[in-house]
Amino acid sequence: MTKTKKRQDPLDDLLSAASPKVLAGLIVRLTSSRPDVRRECLEYLKKHASLSPEQKKRSEGEAVLALWSALVPDLDELDSYGGGDYSVTDHVGELLVQIQEKLSAGRIEGEIRRGLLEEILPFIRTGNAGLDDELYAVAYAACYEAADWRHLAQSFEGMEKEWPADHARRIYRKLGDREKYLELRGKRMVYGADYHDLVTFYWEAGEKEKAIAHAELGLKKGEGRMDELRAFLAERARESGDRKRYLALEFAQATECLTLEKYKAFKKCCSPAEWEIFEPKVLNRLAGGRETETLKIRMHRQEYDAAVAVLIKCGYPTYEWDGSYGIQVAKKLEARFPEEILGYYVSGLGNIGANAVRKEYARKAKVMCRIRSLLLDVLKAETRWREFASIHRRALVTVVRSTLSATAIRLGFMFNSFRCKVFSAIPMQVGTTGESTKATSNGTSILRSSSQQ
Repeated sequence: MTKTKKRQDPLDDLLSAASPKVLAGLIVRLTSSRPDVRRECLEYLKKHASLSPEQKKRSEGEAVLALWSALVPDLDELDSYGGGDYSVTDHVGELLVQIQEKLSAGRIEGEIRRGLLEEILPFIRTGNAGLDDELYAVAYAACYEAADWRHLAQSFEGMEKEWPADHARRIYRKLGDREKYLELRGKRMVYGADYHDLVTFYWEAGEKEKAIAHAELGLKKGEGRMDELRAFLAERARESGDRKRYLALEFAQATECLTLEKYKAFKKCCSPAEWEIFEPKVLNRLAGGRETETLKIRMHRQEYDAAVAVLIKCGYPTYEWDGSYGIQVAKKLEARFPEEILGYYVSGLGNIGANAVRKEYARKAKVMCRIRSLLLDVLKAETRWREFASIHRRALVTVVRSTLSATAIRLGFMFNSFRCKVFSAIPMQVGTTGESTKATSNGTSILRSSSQQ
């Protein structure tokens, strides 16, 4: 076979024939109006050309400016419209991260850094582009010296907005400017976290009495976000040997939004005798807590009667990702409380005859699998399953036909291997959609009446 000769690119001939002056003119012309090409040329030449240290430093700065020129039109549009397409936002965010990385290397000239900072600050002021984290990160990376940091803090302060002022306050604290820090800190003392910030400032400065006094004041006046403040005071109480105060603070910490992890942590703090006193107080707080955490604590304590009561109160989750723990608990409690868990599962069907989207049919198909498993495998009640399946037969057909998931495939037993055993012996009792809808409450009552028999 004759080999076809590869055709030479005419551009190769032209590049070979052109002088360095002509090539340089071409590159300048291409890069003058296209920031992406300029950036690519800078990166390529930095890798392949021999540069002096000064030229390298200047080229790093030029690369940063090229990145900024490439993203600023899109950033300006995002800022003008309060956000935009996700792909554009992601692209601009990625370029900002690249700028931050280059600045963080510490090789960018001061003039370029300051110029870039002045370009970024208006976007931080408006806060409209949806890229605040990235913009603040670039602004911070542009500061190499104390003078840079002070200029940035003053710029943030001049914006007269809460979030930039918070950054300014942190910068002044980092610079050791006590007067400016305390001035800005005093303008906003609302949450426990605000008081904790001031408390740690005094504590680190060695003014411990003042720190504790402000911590106590914050405990009285703070409007939420008290965890850090309580933890600080609890540690001081532990150091001073004030056991009563320590346990009171730890109890308050644990029972605010009580979780299983907080429950365990507080119990670990107490001696057996102390826990005997605090245990009823902790359990009294369960009534006002989140139901999922209450369920976890009841299961941890092996209080299964209370756990099943919480489970039934919660009801079967509409979205399984939102209640997967409850379903896991129901599975564990099937053998202990089969009738209660059966009712819990049946509640998950809702109006089984109603029209629904495919995801809802898939969810109901999973619920039917659980009902069947409990009736046949746990209760050994095939008759009750026949009655239930008979009432809901038309709805079940709709569910299975409308569900394109593994669950629907598993439900194939209803129409294949299990069909002869159950459905062939059951006459069609449901005629219309209206009758199927009406059968939901009847099906529940049949399950109950059969269990009573």
